[in-house]
Amino acid sequence: MSDGVSSVSQMVSDLNKSLKAAIANVQSQQQAQTPAAEVKSYEKQVRKSSSDSRMFATDIGVLSKNVSRLNVVGTLAPNDPVDFYKLRVTSKGEATMGQIGDQGVQVQLMSKTGQVVADSNKNAGKAYDSFRSLQRGQLSLDQGDYTVRITREKGESAKDPKNYAIQFSMGSFTQDYDTVAKAPRKGDSPFQMTQAQQQMMDGLNSAISSMNSIPTGQTGTQKLMGSFSLFA
Repeated sequence: MSDGVSSVSQMVSDLNKSLKAAIANVQSQQQAQTPAAEVKSYEKQVRKSSSDSRMFATDIGVLSKNVSRLNVVGTLAPNDPVDFYKLRVTSKGEATMGQIGDQGVQVQLMSKTGQVVADSNKNAGKAYDSFRSLQRGQLSLDQGDYTVRITREKGESAKDPKNYAIQFSMGSFTQDYDTVAKAPRKGDSPFQMTQAQQQMMDGLNSAISSMNSIPTGQTGTQKLMGSFSLFA
């Protein structure tokens, strides 16, 4: 077995352990609360692209009104200037975005064409107003593709890592999706998937498909805080 395949096998094994630990953690929390609804919960761990272009944004899923909630946990590594994530909104509606993490992180929601729809920068004018509306669940998003841009705020040192967790919802939800975004490996190419990466994804998909439904009544903030333990 090649080193690459061996590494992938170990990664898939570690993923399964992480999934089991996540399930156990959620079930333990539920002993102290009454579930609000029956929700299916899924997790995937991915490697971010080595490219700093939004064209290679990491896919975090499909946001469907009253169906799905999307969560992503990641870190801006030292000297890593930007992270990009993409999501698809299936129908027009008022969306909500939750955010926790380190201070000094700027979040922008962009349309498919790259136009900034909402911006956490207080000096962004109307885009900042839209960001505040998005936090309150009062910003209407059209159907289509969107990109989330994560950067450091002006004046923040590029050497300091920045941890963050972002969450999107549109009404209620019955499916909860976690994306744990790891840093790309040195030398990773954004243009193609190696054989080892393909095997990793196959193992990932197999692990996710084996997960059972998990009833959960967690609020958005509880969910995001719990996601940090998955990232550790």
